[in-house]
Amino acid sequence: MLRFLFDEPQREPKGMLAETYRLMEQFVSMLPKNIAKGGDSGHKLRKYEIWTLGLRSSLDELEQSHYAAVKFQHQITSSSVMQMTADERMNYNRYIYFDKNAFIRVFSLLDKLGTLLNELLDMRTEKIKAHFSYFTVLRNMREKKAHPELMWKLNDVKEKYKEPMTRLRKRRNTEIHYMNSEMQDDLIQSHRMYGEEVQLENIAQQSADLTQGLYLAMESLLLTFQYACSLMRNK
Repeated sequence: MLRFLFDEPQREPKGMLAETYRLMEQFVSMLPKNIAKGGDSGHKLRKYEIWTLGLRSSLDELEQSHYAAVKFQHQITSSSVMQMTADERMNYNRYIYFDKNAFIRVFSLLDKLGTLLNELLDMRTEKIKAHFSYFTVLRNMREKKAHPELMWKLNDVKEKYKEPMTRLRKRRNTEIHYMNSEMQDDLIQSHRMYGEEVQLENIAQQSADLTQGLYLAMESLLLTFQYACSLMRNK
């Protein structure tokens, strides 16, 4: 969708992204057979179908925003905004837009995944916390030792990306609750360098963290839908 900004053809999913899409589509294709058997009196399977299609769209939007953010990040060479040409400043503003769009989408996608997992696995996390996140669902699974075959794999993925996700979460919370996340970096530096030129935030580190967030989302989705497909086969 966004490749046109760089005069590039539409993306052809490959590798983990393609496999994640395939598993999600496989899960959706299995649901009508179970619905036809009369196994959906509470309309849960139809809800799973809608949620899965929504997750697929969310992954596509995240991947596209990540791609655009990284492309614009690579076009920034100056060490401060004051040193930028007009064109580079425009690319910096575009980087900020897509980076922000993407890191917010990481957590939005994970929360949607948490909602699906909670119902699919009958975890009842809402009894612990009314407004729960994906990570709350995963913690609930650990504490209940529920679905260990899936739970430990998801937990390993969470631990693998713990440091970049902590930084992304801090940026997300700043953006949503306090101020524009890029301005917090300016504020911190202005205290340290009063009267001096404020240096650009570490956009290479931010970009690397965003990539790790995308991979956490993809790996978590892949593992979830591998397990979800096996549940449907055994129904």
